[in-house]
Amino acid sequence: MATLNPYIYFNGNCEEAFNFYKSAFQKEFAYIGRYKDVPQTDRQVFQEADEKIMHVSLPISNETVLMGSDNREAYTELLTYSNFSLIIHTDNKEEADRLFNELSIGGQIKIPMDLTFWGSYYGICIDKFGIMWKVTIES
Repeated sequence: MATLNPYIYFNGNCEEAFNFYKSAFQKEFAYIGRYKDVPQTDRQVFQEADEKIMHVSLPISNETVLMGSDNREAYTELLTYSNFSLIIHTDNKEEADRLFNELSIGGQIKIPMDLTFWGSYYGICIDKFGIMWKVTIES
């Protein structure tokens, strides 16, 4: 079975963002690696030697891992595209509300959590890092 996991690039604040997500999802990092820890033999690809995040993974469930890194010149062009959002399906209203409230701290609420005309409990927010989240109850 294939899985699809989101990978988010940040402009120097990946660690701050992922600590925020770690708190919101109440999970622990599976891996966090910094550019300074790249072995010398691989420096031709990862030339930076600083504290910025080379890769971080935060398991959200058995099927989903949120991943990310700090922006590097190789990815600059990719960061101009923002035609996506991340959607979270929860098992109940309480968890949907908790996650929506956590993720919207310091961000913008675009559609408050509420029942929709199509019958879902649903809301949209943009977090303080510019990532759009849609939260709904699994149906």
